[in-house]
Amino acid sequence: MSRAEGQDLTPQVGALEAAGCRRIREERASGGRWGRPELTPVLGRLTAGDVLVVWKLDCLSRSLKDLLLILERITAAGAGFRSLTEAIDTTVPAGRMMMMQMLGAFAEYEREMVKERTQAGLKATRAQGRHGGRRPRFSQAQRAEIVSMLTAGRPAAEVARLFQLHRATISRLNAASRQAQAV
Repeated sequence: MSRAEGQDLTPQVGALEAAGCRRIREERASGGRWGRPELTPVLGRLTAGDVLVVWKLDCLSRSLKDLLLILERITAAGAGFRSLTEAIDTTVPAGRMMMMQMLGAFAEYEREMVKERTQAGLKATRAQGRHGGRRPRFSQAQRAEIVSMLTAGRPAAEVARLFQLHRATISRLNAASRQAQAV
């Protein structure tokens, strides 16, 4: 359980005792910090069959990334997790299912946020006149020369050897040229 300045912990302690907790640790550091003097040793001592109980999920962590890491450490130790306020209990099948659904939703949200930031970055980059992807291997003039050689009847394999390209690249250029002419 974590403590803010001047916070009365009586309701939290009462809820933890009512839940059957034998050892109650009072964390003075914020749930937003990773290196907390009470949590770190507790996570290090967890063994199979132990259950880490918190009064509220945000007492454990306020960061989704840190929460996932902490829950991963708990699972790796073979221990369970309970949050009294949110009614999460990974020691029972329904609780594990609920937790997996929550973690899946969090992961999906995180992926969407990354996707959104990536799209915003790409849009900003395009606004500056830059475009992603590989730089073309040859210039527009070389491209035109390749197409004119193919149009003149030279075999694609020969053109590929001359420009030191794969034959499939020559075929793609030819197809793109035909498609551009058709439009």
